[in-house]
Amino acid sequence: MTFAFTAQKTMYGGRQIVEGDTVFVFASENEGGQGLFARGVVTSSSAIARRPDLERQTPRVSVSIRRTALATRRLGRDELKRFRDWQDGRPETELNFKFYRQATNKIVGISDDTAAFLDSYF
Repeated sequence: MTFAFTAQKTMYGGRQIVEGDTVFVFASENEGGQGLFARGVVTSSSAIARRPDLERQTPRVSVSIRRTALATRRLGRDELKRFRDWQDGRPETELNFKFYRQATNKIVGISDDTAAFLDSYF
């Protein structure tokens, strides 16, 4: 199965996504999704040009992803909301901060430790 995300907002290094990157896909719980549900590989990535008529805008990218695995355990807002000590260095806290502090659809960069933590869900 493949996914295509067009002109998605990027934050926390998300605009550096490139072909071949491993990604973890979370379905927006604000839109009826379940949180973490898939892992995949980026098959294409392209930056969206900034609009000259806007002074401030979030960088955006379009990506295509080939799914490589489905999550075997649940990981969403309910599981992450208790991790609020932004300085504790835990993967759960990084995810809570990046995904749920500003709960909008977005592509974010994560640390290697957090990627290893997410791998344990597959």
